[in-house]
Amino acid sequence: MEFLTNEKLTIVGAAGMIGSNMAQTALMMKLTPNICLYDPYAPALEGVAEELYHCAFEGVNLTYTSDIKEALSGAKYIVSSGGAARKAGMTREDLLKGNAEIAAQFGKDIRQYCPDVKHVVVVFNPADITGLIVLLYAGLKPSQVSTLAALDSTRLQNELVKYLHIPASEIVNCRTYGGHGEQMAVFASTTKVQGEALTKIIDTPRMPMQDWEDLKIRVIQGGKHIIDLRGRSSFQSPAYLSIEMIAAAMGGQPFRWPAGTYVSDKKFDHILMAMETSITKEGVSYKEIQGTPEEQKEMEESYAHLCKLRDEVIAMGILPEINKWHELNKHIN
Repeated sequence: MEFLTNEKLTIVGAAGMIGSNMAQTALMMKLTPNICLYDPYAPALEGVAEELYHCAFEGVNLTYTSDIKEALSGAKYIVSSGGAARKAGMTREDLLKGNAEIAAQFGKDIRQYCPDVKHVVVVFNPADITGLIVLLYAGLKPSQVSTLAALDSTRLQNELVKYLHIPASEIVNCRTYGGHGEQMAVFASTTKVQGEALTKIIDTPRMPMQDWEDLKIRVIQGGKHIIDLRGRSSFQSPAYLSIEMIAAAMGGQPFRWPAGTYVSDKKFDHILMAMETSITKEGVSYKEIQGTPEEQKEMEESYAHLCKLRDEVIAMGILPEINKWHELNKHIN
């Protein structure tokens, strides 16, 4: 039986709905036979493991543990959904303090138990901030840590599918950048609909401007809509997309959507945010984003919002001042 790699993949937060779905997806996609499930809540973790054993996947060495040292030792790839879940009435930012503390400890654990890890995908919200914290405390290179940011782009595609009544395959390169939250920048200029630029369709009888503005709001509130419908936050879509990300880092198929990555250039500095990225065995890299003046303004506003959250975490004492980041992680200037 052929797997993408034989190296150890650890799934953190595996007792939860996202984590358990990540485990099943990784097994179904045959990423590696060596998967370790970790969660501090032992009874539910054992239940997830038992269910996966009952699937009778062939040729796999599936283990589980509530000991973080055992879980991370020897891990070459990690995907973590190990934060508090977002509940009805909460924004991603409401989760900030608790999940920032979890991220700091997670980064320290990576540094201590698996400094040779190749790639880490951070899923728990607000992922732009938790990913930044993990990167700093783990001491890894920026190319070794990415965060889930694709959901907003897939939601944009889905809203266009529903509005235009055409297959998703005919709507390509849907993109949202910046923050993964209410302050995201929704781009129209990147998208093509049946080979035609979306910008040429907006503000025409096919899609009046107000309809586009309303559609953007539905994209931005896509996560809230799932909570309203199901009574809990998304778990199937983040699980699948995050496993696609780690598969790309293992050398599998290229990841098709934006990802969160550490950015420090002339325009955006000392932040982790959704960019146009490539994830390969060499890690995650990004390129400069080109958009309309209005889109660029949205991007700058999203960046400013993320900087505010970052600065709140610094004020909490969870992260040091920016000029001391290099002392925490030698790869960060």
